[in-house]
Amino acid sequence: MKQLIDYPFEIKPLSIEDGGGFLISYPDFAECISDGETVAEAIANGADALQATIAALKANKLPVPQSGSGGVASGKFVVRVPKTVHAQLTMRAKSEGVSLNALVLTFIAQGLGASRRSVSS
Repeated sequence: MKQLIDYPFEIKPLSIEDGGGFLISYPDFAECISDGETVAEAIANGADALQATIAALKANKLPVPQSGSGGVASGKFVVRVPKTVHAQLTMRAKSEGVSLNALVLTFIAQGLGASRRSVSS
């Protein structure tokens, strides 16, 4: 198994309302967090949680992210939009003869391209 120390982690203090202590999270594993009363305890508990997360991924034949990858993106996400926007998108997709998914993906790609151009200008 890959050394757990190779995975970057973030430690944040927890507010008193959240129980105090420290929260540890791993950017490569969105589903893996732990905590502890001290930083050292949070790191130890985090290592246990990370080991269990990796074991669960392997047991379910799911990919284990590489260290520093920022996680595994599935290519799927859900977005809620107002009904009027949904209706407009549906009508536009139908008029262009494409699926709603293809139309929205095109708009996202165009927006990402436009934002990339404005940043590099």
